[in-house]
Amino acid sequence: MEKFNPKIILSAAISIDGKIATGSGDSKLSSKKDLIRLHQLRSQVDAILIGKNTVNKDDPLLNVRYSRGRNPIRIILDSRGTISNKSKILQTSYQIKTIIVVSKKITKRNLQKLKNFPIEILIIGKNQINVKTLMSSLGKRKIKTVLLEGGGTINWEFIKNNLVDEFFITITPFILGGKNAISLVQGKGFDKVTKSPKLRLNRIKRLENDLVLHYTKL
Repeated sequence: MEKFNPKIILSAAISIDGKIATGSGDSKLSSKKDLIRLHQLRSQVDAILIGKNTVNKDDPLLNVRYSRGRNPIRIILDSRGTISNKSKILQTSYQIKTIIVVSKKITKRNLQKLKNFPIEILIIGKNQINVKTLMSSLGKRKIKTVLLEGGGTINWEFIKNNLVDEFFITITPFILGGKNAISLVQGKGFDKVTKSPKLRLNRIKRLENDLVLHYTKL
């Protein structure tokens, strides 16, 4: 059987100073036009992937609303399976296919909680989720495109493992500041500029006061 990894597309709205949320967690940066663009992109991919922190802070639906098209599979990275029973993700898992990815560190109680919902549970990694192994597993499920809408920590995991193929970055007309505000990419970061992924700028699109930058990996 031929093996392949899904194409990973990272999408995010950032402030002029590179933040995706304030220190208090407010991440409402996107304009209506950019939301329409994002939802059009959602309707064209096989899956959307986020981490548990985004679920906890935003409680998103991760469906297609501002555009026509099917809902992609929702993939949530939650190493210990702590997602709330009351989250929109679990509460709508009867209508939209959902995959929760956990590690072997998940407790029996949390695992049983997840099994009460009609979701697919993937156990990948010992102490934390191995994203490379996850991509291989998704490829075997014939998932060809994944839209990464994670926070800074998840973005770093995928970038440091050289897994992101495309970037759609919307620069919004806000300046947030604050050392505790969340950046597009968190984590340890690269110690040298030369270790950064090499990217090609393919397109710049203006949406009133927003700029959407489209990059692909060289």
